Amino acid sequence: MQDFSGASASHRRVAFGLIVIGILARVLPHPPNVTPLTAIALFGGAALSARWAVGLPLITVMLSDMAIGLHDVVAFTWSGFALTGLLGLWIRRQPSVRRIVLASAAGSTFFFLLSNFGVWLVGDAGTMYPKTLQGLWLCYEAALPFFRNALIGDLVYTGGIFGAYAWMTRRLAVPALSRSR
Repeated sequence: MQDFSGASASHRRVAFGLIVIGILARVLPHPPNVTPLTAIALFGGAALSARWAVGLPLITVMLSDMAIGLHDVVAFTWSGFALTGLLGLWIRRQPSVRRIVLASAAGSTFFFLLSNFGVWLVGDAGTMYPKTLQGLWLCYEAALPFFRNALIGDLVYTGGIFGAYAWMTRRLAVPALSRSR
């Protein structure tokens, strides 16, 4: 996979564009948990310089959370997206459709597990669910419809972003960019 490594103005424009898309997707009406954030995080880790693997999703969620409102679980949600960005580095090592699909599904799953653990632990000041294994299970069970939405949305957005990138680099003969890391 050709990457956008480096710090040129065009590379910063790609990152800025993805941040704007991510923010707009979160603040504009959308189905619950269906946003391109997982896809953006994966693409940042796979195609931009390594620092964007974590920086891109964190900047996007921090700015959009300031617009839509901070909540008790931000440390968990932000960590979930940062972890997903690191999955992009795994894609970068040996890019393939299989790795991209696996990373997207893994990112959705990690986010689901981590964010809902946060809901169980500190959601509504720690009063939403009993602090027992049964309470944790109830929390995960209640979140399953959101996980389904996220998984489907993440796979679609990831396919769209990586597919558009592949099309642009192949069909439009975008010149190879620096591979320095």
